[in-house]
Amino acid sequence: MTGPDVWQALPIPALVLDGADRVAAVNGPAEGMFNRSARSLTGRAFPAILDLDGGVPAATARVRATGAPLTLHEVTIRPAQAPAIRCEVHLAPLDDGVLILMSPQDIAGRFDSTDHARTAARSAIGMAEMLAHEIKNPLAGITGAAQLLGMGLAGEDLELTGLIVAESRRIVKLLEQVEQFGNLRPPDRHAINIHDVLDRARRSALVGFAAHVDIVENYDPSLPPTWADPDQLLQVVLNLLKNAAQVADRKGKVTIRTFYEPGLWVRRADGTAASLPLQVEIVDDGPGIPPAIAASIFEPFVSGRENGTGLGLALVSKIVNDHDAWISASSVPGRTVMRLSLPLAPKDMKIDPQAIGAK
Repeated sequence: MTGPDVWQALPIPALVLDGADRVAAVNGPAEGMFNRSARSLTGRAFPAILDLDGGVPAATARVRATGAPLTLHEVTIRPAQAPAIRCEVHLAPLDDGVLILMSPQDIAGRFDSTDHARTAARSAIGMAEMLAHEIKNPLAGITGAAQLLGMGLAGEDLELTGLIVAESRRIVKLLEQVEQFGNLRPPDRHAINIHDVLDRARRSALVGFAAHVDIVENYDPSLPPTWADPDQLLQVVLNLLKNAAQVADRKGKVTIRTFYEPGLWVRRADGTAASLPLQVEIVDDGPGIPPAIAASIFEPFVSGRENGTGLGLALVSKIVNDHDAWISASSVPGRTVMRLSLPLAPKDMKIDPQAIGAK
């Protein structure tokens, strides 16, 4: 297949801009998006035919200055004389111009679901406060009463009081997990080496819930420090490792991978852009996420496991969003990838060796 054939075969709208941000080439899907022919678009100033959140010149200037690709998420583009479209926009340097790829709705929808998960997680805060007050205190009384009764019983009667105590304690643990949603404390951020957090989580997992699996490290040791609350980040990683270990086959494998991706940006709640170049992936070889819940796994009380509470990933989503970071999942049978994207620490902040494990 020749170059022009490949260009026209691309399934998403694509354009090439010259050094002055004029349209130099347009493929078929882009003609459909703009409802105009390639001939009528070629030579036109790109900002004149499309309104991009944040402005076209700023994005193309960044790509030319860095010489690196740039991805813009949750972008609304407005083709002239056409309805606005939600897209993920990819920009990459091409000679002295810029290649632009636009992915409408299908990829951008992942970020819509992340926002929805954020809202759902925060809506559980009020419920957590109520549950803690209305249920935990009576349960303490029930547990104590059952223990006192058990002191004078034997046989099946003692077994029944033991069951009451065990189930009461299980419910308390569940409520304590729900109660964490009520923690409105902002992250206590430090400049930290992400590998220190990952190593602590890996060692903890191997002597506990992940003793039956092989945890493989695939690290990029050159990664700069991230800007995060080390305790909260450790909680996120432990949750992800626990989920991976629970679905991995006996003697299965879980891989922890880190790498740098300079083109990943997301939009904060205040509308400003955030760069998230530090990537952590937790990969398992389990059966994959059930398709019926794949789009809602970060929402409270959604679980693919029998007796699962559906709170672990919802809490992960809350913590990640409190850090202006991003988490996503991709899954097929035999390979599920949970990807955590984190910000860089400010340049003037040095790694605090006491931050991890000091609190």
